[in-house]
Amino acid sequence: MTGMEPWAISVVSGVAVPIFQILWGGGSKVSRIFGRRLNEKTGQIIFAASKQYVQNYEERHGILKVLGMREPVKLESVYTAVQFLGDDAIRSFESIENLEEVYRQAKSRRFQSHDDKKQTGIKVANNKQYLMVLGGPGAGKSTFVRKMGLEALKGKKGGFKHACIPVFIELKRFASSNINIETFIAEEFRTCGFPSPDKFTAKALEEGKLLILLDGLDEVPTKNLTEAISQIQNFVDKYDKNRFIASCRTAAYRSSFRRFSDVSMADFDNAQIQLFIYNWFHSDADKQEKTGDKCWELLQKPEHEAAKELAHTPLLLTFLCLVYDRSQSFPDNRSVLYRKALRILLEEWASEKRILRDEIYQGLHTELEEILLSEIAYTGFESDRLFFSQRDIVGQIKTFLASNLNAPQHLDGKSVLNAIAIQQGILVERAEDVFSFSHLTLQEYLTAQYIDDHRQVEKLVTEHLTDERWKEVFLLVAGLMRGGADDLLLLMEKEAQKYINTPNLQAFLNWAEQVTVGSPGDFKPVGKRAVAIAYANANANAIAYAIAIAYANAYAIAIAKTIAIAYAYADAIAIADAIKYTGELEKLKIFNNIDFTTLVAKLKALKAKIPDDKQPTEARLAFAKQLQQTLLNAFNLTQEMVNFSKEEAKALENYLYATHLIIQCKQAAVRVSPQTWEAIEARMLLVPGG
Repeated sequence: MTGMEPWAISVVSGVAVPIFQILWGGGSKVSRIFGRRLNEKTGQIIFAASKQYVQNYEERHGILKVLGMREPVKLESVYTAVQFLGDDAIRSFESIENLEEVYRQAKSRRFQSHDDKKQTGIKVANNKQYLMVLGGPGAGKSTFVRKMGLEALKGKKGGFKHACIPVFIELKRFASSNINIETFIAEEFRTCGFPSPDKFTAKALEEGKLLILLDGLDEVPTKNLTEAISQIQNFVDKYDKNRFIASCRTAAYRSSFRRFSDVSMADFDNAQIQLFIYNWFHSDADKQEKTGDKCWELLQKPEHEAAKELAHTPLLLTFLCLVYDRSQSFPDNRSVLYRKALRILLEEWASEKRILRDEIYQGLHTELEEILLSEIAYTGFESDRLFFSQRDIVGQIKTFLASNLNAPQHLDGKSVLNAIAIQQGILVERAEDVFSFSHLTLQEYLTAQYIDDHRQVEKLVTEHLTDERWKEVFLLVAGLMRGGADDLLLLMEKEAQKYINTPNLQAFLNWAEQVTVGSPGDFKPVGKRAVAIAYANANANAIAYAIAIAYANAYAIAIAKTIAIAYAYADAIAIADAIKYTGELEKLKIFNNIDFTTLVAKLKALKAKIPDDKQPTEARLAFAKQLQQTLLNAFNLTQEMVNFSKEEAKALENYLYATHLIIQCKQAAVRVSPQTWEAIEARMLLVPGG
C-alpha cells in the first residue's frame, strides 16, 4: 500500500460500523446507547478513527529499517512472497547419520532440502484459522505476520480472504506477569479515537472480527513465558471465532498451543532471492542502471557461491543488498563479509529488535562466544561432520568454560547451547538433540578463524590442500591473516610442487615453458604456459583453463581448447574449427618457433581425406592417429609427453587445482608482499628447482 488508501480505511470502518450498530441498538441506525445515536456525525467519528488506525498500522508495522539502513523502506515495496515447508519437513530425520547422508546426497551447500514440499504463505494463512509460524532468526517471520495485516487491510483487493481488522501485538511487550491481551487491543482502538473502545473490543472479539497477530513468542522474557503462554491460550479459547497468526523461533517452540497448526518458514529459493533483489533496487535510478540485475548476476558467479548461501535467509539477504548498494560489488575479501554476517546474528539483530539477552550471557561476551563457536566449528569440520549431538556440543562447551580462566564458570553447558540456538540461531536443532550451524558458510568462517587463532596454517596446507571441501576455508584464512598471507601462499606453493614427481610430468611442464618462453605475445609467462597446457591436454580439467584465464584472456583459452578438441575428435567439424582457430592462435603470439602456416596446410589436406562412416574401423582409427600426430609434431610434442598414467593424471590435476587455489587465495588476502607474489608467480607451472 502507498498510504491512506480509501479502500483500506473502508475495510476497517466496514467491520467497525456493523459492530457499533449492534452495540448501539441491535442494528438500528437510530437507536440510542449512552444517549448517543449512530448518526452521520458518529459515522464520521468512526471513519476518522478507522483512518487513524490504518495510518498507525502502516507507520508502525508497514516499514522496514534494519541493519543500519540510512532510510526506511516500505515493507510492501520489498516484500517477497514466502513459502512454508510441509508438515513432513519439520524434524523429519531421526539421527545424525540420516542427516549427514541426506545432506551429502543433495550435493548442495544448503541444509534445507530443495525437494521439500512447499505451500504459499498467504494460502496457508487463509486456510488456517490458528497458525503458528516457525523459523530461525531473520527468516522473515515478523515480516510475514505484518504483511498479513496489510493484506487484511486491503479487503477484497488483498490476498487475505477474511473480513477482519488486524491487530499486531509484539509479545516482547509482555515484560511483566500481568498480561491482559484484551486491554492491549482496546488501547489500540482508544488511541485511534474509536468510541467506547472497551465495549467495541469486547464485541469485535465476540463476533470474531479481528485478526490477532502475535509476533515473537520467543521474545517474551523467560520468567514470564509460562504465564504468557497460559494467558494467550485462554484468550484464544475464549474468543475462538477470531483468526490468529503467531510467530516463534523454532528452537524456542515446544508445541505450546493446542489449536494451532505449526508451519516452518522455507528458505528463499533462487526465484525469491532474485525477486527480493529486484524489489530492493526499485528506485528509478536503480531501474535505469539495472542495479538489481547486476547484483543478481554477480551473486551467480562461482566465487560468490558461499555468499549466495547466506542470501537464502531474508535478514542476511538484506545485509548483502546493503553491502552491494554501498559499493556496487561484494568484497574480494569474503572473510570481512562473513564476519559482519556473524556479528549480525550474534548481537546486532537482537539489539535492533530490543530483545533482552538471557542472563546466561552475563560474562559470556561476544568475543568469547566467537572463540567457543570456532572450536565447535573446527572440531566438526576437521572430522568431516556437519551435524552434532547435543551431548557432544554441551561437552565441548563445558570443557571450554573449564579450561578458560576468563570464562564465566557458573554457566551451564546446556543452557548456553539453548541460548545460542534460541536467541541467535547460529546453531540450529535439525532433529531432536541434533544440531548444525545455520549456514555452512558460517561453520567454514569459524573454522578458518580457529586455524588463524591457533596458528595451524601449516597443518591446513599439508593435510587439506587438494581437498575441495576445504577450499572456502583456505580463502577465508587468507582473508583473516591481517599481517599478510605470504607464509600461507609459500607453504601452498611448496606443497603443490610435490605433485610434479615423475619424469613425464616434469617433461610436460618443461615443454610448456620451452614453446612459450620469449614469445612476443602480451601475456605474462605463466599465462602463456597455462595456455600451452590447456592446448596439449585435450582432457585437461576446467582448472587448467581457469589458471590460463587468470593470466591470458578468455579468447586465447577458447582457441586452445578448440584445437585440443580436434585432437580428441577427428571429425570434419572439429578439424574445420581447428583450421580456423590455428590462424587466430598464431596472431596471439603465445607460442614460439611454431610453423602455423604449414600446420594449417596439413590440416586442410587431412580434412579432404576424412573417412566416412562406411570405411572400416581400422581406417578411421588410422586417420585419427595421423591427425593427432600432425598436431603433436607441430607443437614439438610426443605421445609419451601427453599420455599420462592414471596416477600422473591425478597428480597433474592436484597440481593445477593447488596452483589455481594459490591465485584465488592471493586475491582473497588482505595483504600480500609484491616481492613474494612476483617470485611465486614466476615459479608457477615450472618444474620445481628447474
